[in-house]
Amino acid sequence: QVQLGESGGGLVQAGGSLRLSCAASGRTFSSYAMGWFRQVPGKEREFVAAIDWRGSSTGYADSVKGRFTMSRDNAKNTVSLQMNNLKPEDTAVYYCALGRQATIVISQSQYRYWGQGTQVTVSS
Repeated sequence: QVQLGESGGGLVQAGGSLRLSCAASGRTFSSYAMGWFRQVPGKEREFVAAIDWRGSSTGYADSVKGRFTMSRDNAKNTVSLQMNNLKPEDTAVYYCALGRQATIVISQSQYRYWGQGTQVTVSS
């Protein structure tokens, strides 16, 4: 069993930055890809970013490419999402998730453990 916990959300003005972190319990963390997703009330949860098991490969949604950077530290069982040049449309609850495989996937069905989420609000 793996437990995930996000932190770092908050309120920021457009153009600002936030860094989200996700801490994982369990020994299997370093063997699997990790992902970040976000959800706005009334809309489906959407893919934001993913990183493979070693941290050598990343993937991003087009809407965040060039602004967000995902990284991981397997020694500390953590992943991070550095979010720069934030826009009001980035406002959402952000979730981290542990994948079912080592390589990057963007489909939610390929993630088996999820955190509780952290709220990010970007004001205009």
